[in-house]
Amino acid sequence: MAATATTWPHGLDPQLDGPDLAHLDGLPADELLAWAIGRFGDRFAVVTSFQAEGMVVLDLARRVDPGVRVLTLDTGRLPEETYEVIEAVRTGLGLEVEVITPDPADVAAMVARHGPNLFHKDPALRRLCCHVRKVAPLERALAGVEAWSTGLRRDGGRARGGIAKAERDDAHGGILKLNPLADWTREQVWAYVRSHRLPVSSLYSQGYTSIGCAPCTRPTQAGEDERAGRWWWEADQDRECGLHTRLGGGPASPDDRFSAALGRLRADVNARTWETTNGC
Repeated sequence: MAATATTWPHGLDPQLDGPDLAHLDGLPADELLAWAIGRFGDRFAVVTSFQAEGMVVLDLARRVDPGVRVLTLDTGRLPEETYEVIEAVRTGLGLEVEVITPDPADVAAMVARHGPNLFHKDPALRRLCCHVRKVAPLERALAGVEAWSTGLRRDGGRARGGIAKAERDDAHGGILKLNPLADWTREQVWAYVRSHRLPVSSLYSQGYTSIGCAPCTRPTQAGEDERAGRWWWEADQDRECGLHTRLGGGPASPDDRFSAALGRLRADVNARTWETTNGC
């Protein structure tokens, strides 16, 4: 029996696991985005943090569909310069931006137990903060989406070297994840940004090469990897938050300390909910 929207996660055709994905991987970025917009319509979304790569994807997508869906994660710890780019996208490019925020109960429980700057204490707690502020909100945001795109590049970090332009995203129910700029270089990205006069964060002019949350990002030095300014106090060189590290067979197994921290967070949230419900 053929798969339908009710028998396959979000209606995605299981045959996309085969030759179709290989075909999509060979398409140029603009053609790949045009295909996704044509196939999925408003069930396709550009998910972006408004870095230079994200601005390129946005511009390519809006040239196909000026009303393309745009999702972004507001972690509550972003630099002001990122909000300025969001406003430039809204007013200058005329795009509506859907802003996704963390669950307030999760944030409150996390901060109550570990403090606001828990990410400096333990890599496991940094992962917990990223989970609460990024990973979990993205999971909610993608619940009604069948395909989404990123600004990932293969040369954008050690953990990203093998990414394809089109992947089945088992971490989000088997939907389609597109990385249109996978085969672009950083130089190509910036050439496009300059030639099309796209708005970008002013932090780039201050030496930043990758921009995330304000307390977890610094400028990079000459000779450093472009993601060296992310969580620079950690020994792990992958510099990932968890949004893009779970493709190809389901969620990654978190380490024991992260699992324990996440378990305590859920217990704290449940306890707070019970107290509120029962008037304690």
